[in-house]
Amino acid sequence: MLRRYFSPDWYFDRFDLATPEFLLQNGIRALILDIDNTLAPYEEPEPNERVLAWFAALKENGILAAFVSNNDHERVSRFNREIGIPMYPKGKKPLKKFMRRAINALGVSPDETAIMGDQIFTDVWAGRNVGIRCIVVPPIKDKTDLFTRFKRVLERPIMRYYRKHHKEETAKDEE
Repeated sequence: MLRRYFSPDWYFDRFDLATPEFLLQNGIRALILDIDNTLAPYEEPEPNERVLAWFAALKENGILAAFVSNNDHERVSRFNREIGIPMYPKGKKPLKKFMRRAINALGVSPDETAIMGDQIFTDVWAGRNVGIRCIVVPPIKDKTDLFTRFKRVLERPIMRYYRKHHKEETAKDEE
């Protein structure tokens, strides 16, 4: 059960290692994205140049995107201002409602969609709940509160299993 609901399909050291070429080769035409600790740390309110360049490359290659974030409207809309994609703040991941809305808004099937995030128990679980593939990246700057630390401890065996059985599906940062 753990592997079925919580194991990602791919692991990347950084969000932009999921290149448009990789996504298209794997039949992914649309990405649902988390923001915090996936694309930017919590305290970075707007996308940096690396994020903007990656979104430009996605767009250039015809890959659609939407944000489904558990953060509030102010945070998500400010981050999205320059990017301009569909967004669903307070997305209540891992629940299905806003994930389904994002897929429908993008006009793609679940088979053509993936989610990218930094958390197993929100992002991957949400993706599995709606039948899409899942990409995990490590948190950019993790919170140190007790709840987050506890979740990270629970994620470790899942990621150990993934790394042991999916070495070829792990993209490392070569910088």
